Amino acid sequence: MRSSYLIKPALDESYPEIDYGKGIYLFDKDGKKYLDAASGAVTANIGHGVPEIILAMYEQSKRVSFVYRSQFTSEPAEKLAEKISDSLPGDLNWSFFVNSGSEATETALKIAIQYWQEKGMKSKIKILSRWVSYHGITLGALSMSGHPGRRARFVPLLEEFPTISPPYCYRCPYQKSAPECGYLCAMELEGAIKRIGADHIAAFIAEPVIGAAGGAISPPEGYYETIKKICDENNILFIADEVMTGFGRTGSMLAMEHWNIIPDIVALGKGMGAGYAPIAATVVSDHVMEPILKGSKVIMSGHTLSANPQSCAAALAVLEYLENNHILKDVESRSVYLKNKLDRLKTQFTFIGDVRGKGLLLGLEFVKLPAAKIPFDQSVKLTELVVRTGRDHGILLYPAAAGLDGLSGDAVIIAPPLTITKREIDELIALLKTTFVEVYKTLGFPFENGVEE
Repeated sequence: MRSSYLIKPALDESYPEIDYGKGIYLFDKDGKKYLDAASGAVTANIGHGVPEIILAMYEQSKRVSFVYRSQFTSEPAEKLAEKISDSLPGDLNWSFFVNSGSEATETALKIAIQYWQEKGMKSKIKILSRWVSYHGITLGALSMSGHPGRRARFVPLLEEFPTISPPYCYRCPYQKSAPECGYLCAMELEGAIKRIGADHIAAFIAEPVIGAAGGAISPPEGYYETIKKICDENNILFIADEVMTGFGRTGSMLAMEHWNIIPDIVALGKGMGAGYAPIAATVVSDHVMEPILKGSKVIMSGHTLSANPQSCAAALAVLEYLENNHILKDVESRSVYLKNKLDRLKTQFTFIGDVRGKGLLLGLEFVKLPAAKIPFDQSVKLTELVVRTGRDHGILLYPAAAGLDGLSGDAVIIAPPLTITKREIDELIALLKTTFVEVYKTLGFPFENGVEE
C-alpha cells in the first residue's frame, strides 16, 4: 500500500511534513525546528508568518480571489503595477503578471521577439544566453538555460540558445583575472553575434548573479557594462532574469542597479510574492512597448491565473512591507557580516573552495583539492550529502551546480530571509559548522587536516 500519491522531487525519499513557519524558522509536524538559510528556494525574502501579509490576503479573499484578466482588471493588480513602476529604475514601467519565474522569462522571450516583429524585423527570433545559467523549466525557459543537468532529458525539444561562457572568475576558462582579462567571457558575445548575425538575434538574457546553475556566481566590475554595450551596438535587447535577485535580495530593487545597468526587459518572481502567493512578472520598458502600442496592441502571452487579485494583493503587501520597514537598507551590513563568517569557515574547512555572491545571495563551492580546484567525484554526491546533513541538523540549504561543464562540481546557496538578525546569522553559522563536521566524518576526512579548531 502506498503511503503517498504525491509526486515529490525524489520519489524514494521521505520528507518531513511542515506544520508552520515563523520568521526565519520552519517547524515540522514532529516539532523539529529548521533555520531557513535558503529562504526555501531563495523566495521567502521577509520570512514566514508575517501578520501584515496574512491580513492583506485575508481581506482580499473576502472580496474576490480570482477574475480572468480578459474580463476584468482589479485594484490590487493596478496598484501592484504602479508600485513596481515606481520602484524600478529607468523606463521599466509595464508589468505583465504571471505565476512563476519560468513563465516570466518565457514571456520575456516572447515579448522580445514580438517587439522586433512589430518593427518589421521578423528574422530576429533567437535569444542568446550563457552556459552555467538557469532561466526556468518550461520549454522556452529551458531552451535559454545553460544547465546541462536540467536540459538532458529534453535536448531534442530545445533551442540551442546557450552560447557564451559565464563570468566565472573562480574557474576562468581563460585562466586570467579581471580586469586584465579584458572581459574575454563577455567578448564571446560579440563573436557569437558575428557568427549568427545580429539580424537573427532578438535578445540576450542573463541572471545578474547566477543562482541554481552556478552557486551565486557574481561577475567582476565592468562585465555587465561590456555586455550591455555589445547588445546596444548590435541592436539586441538585454533581458535581465531577476527572478532570484529582484526585490532586495542583493540590497537593491534590481541587482543590475549595482552595475548601473537598466535592462530592456526584466523577469521577476520569487521574492515578489515572498512565498505567500504564486506570482511573478515580466516588466517591459517604455521603448519596447512603444511599437506594440502603435501596432497590434496585444502581448501574445497569458495564463488563466495571470494577475489574479489574491496573488497581486499578497505581492503588493510584500512590497509595502519592504518599504515601510526599510528592509533593504540593512541588507548590505547583514551581507558583510554573513560573508565574513563564511570566509572564516573557509579557513576551517578545506573543502570550501570559494565563497561568493552579492548581498544575501551567497554561495559556497566545494572542492576535493582546494589548491588545484579539483571537484569531488560525481559519485560522492557531495551537494546532496551537505543538504541532507544540514536538514538533519536543523538548517535548510539550497543545492546548486558548479563547474564550467555544468555537470561536475558541488555548491550550496546561503540566502536567508532579508530580515535575519546578526544573532540569527551566528546561529546559522553554528549550524553550518556542525553540518560540515558531520560531513567530514562521513567522508572520512581527518579533522587535523580539514578543520582548524
